[in-house]
Formats: sequence, C-alpha cells, structure tokens
Amino acid sequence: MKFTDIFIRRPVLAVSISLLMIILGLQAISKLAVREYPKMTTTVITVSTAYPGADANLIQAFVTSKLEESIAQADNIDYMSSTSAPSSSTITIKMKLNTDPAGALADVLAKVNAVKSALPNGIEDPSVSSSSGGSGIMYISFRSKKLDSSQVTDYINRVVKPQFFTIEGVCRSTGIWCS
Repeated sequence: MKFTDIFIRRPVLAVSISLLMIILGLQAISKLAVREYPKMTTTVITVSTAYPGADANLIQAFVTSKLEESIAQADNIDYMSSTSAPSSSTITIKMKLNTDPAGALADVLAKVNAVKSALPNGIEDPSVSSSSGGSGIMYISFRSKKLDSSQVTDYINRVVKPQFFTIEGVCRSTGIWCS
C-alpha cells in the first residue's frame, strides 16, 4: 500500500489536509515582515582642513597623511579616500552599513583631536561633518554647446533642481558646479 493510496481512497482527508495547508500558508504570509525599502543607514564623514598658502604636496605630507593615520584607527570604517589640493585637505570616510552616525562622528572627532597638536602651525582647525541617509548618491553631469557655464548653472538651479525634489525620497541636492 502506497502513501498516495490513502488520499485516493479518502478524498475528504485529502481536501482537509489541502485546506489546512492553505490556511497555514496564508497565516504565515500575513505574519511575514516584508519591507519595500529596508531601513539602511549609510554614514559618510568628511574632514576638511585648510592650510592657507601651502601647496598640495605639503598638505599631503604634513596634514592629510597624519589625519588619515589617526582616523584609520576608528571603528566601523568601510573605506576612506582623501584629496590634497593647494591650501586644503579633504578626507571622506564611508562607514559600514547601519553604523550609529553619532557614535561614528564622535569616534572620528576624537581621532582628529588626538592628532591636532601634531599638525603644522598656521593650519585652521579641521572641520568634521557627518551626513547620514538611506541609500544612493547620484552624480549627474550637464553641459551645453550653446550655453556658457553660468547659464547652465542658472538653468539647473531654476528648472532641474526643483524637479528632483518632486521625486519621492529625494531630500537634498548639493554640489552643482560648472566649468
């Protein structure tokens, strides 16, 4: 006697078990937590330092490298990038996903303050800022063969930027430059 023979001889049992499976399945689906957009926090911390009159090599050697060495000891860093330009240094730290933004900022700020005395005289205090958000950063480039850069910038600020804010989930737009 096969297992399936029981259900062939007793169709009411087969229907009952099928209905029980459907009811349990529907109950499981109703309790299943599914989010269209899961909550994810990305934290980016930026350390900007100005050293008026210094060239990029001097900034790299005496400012950026010292700050990087100290900041690299902070917890939950995903990756770090830096830029040294004449008179300025910018270090961008991307924290691991769902890192506490306030804790990460405090940790990086402590690392910056620890190395502040080793930085050259005449340097301005490093500025540490944090931005946290959901996901996604988008870079868009605009150019025109007919308009000069100031006209393109004006068009972006008057027409394009307001359109972005009508999109659900867009809360900020920064960094529009033309060259």
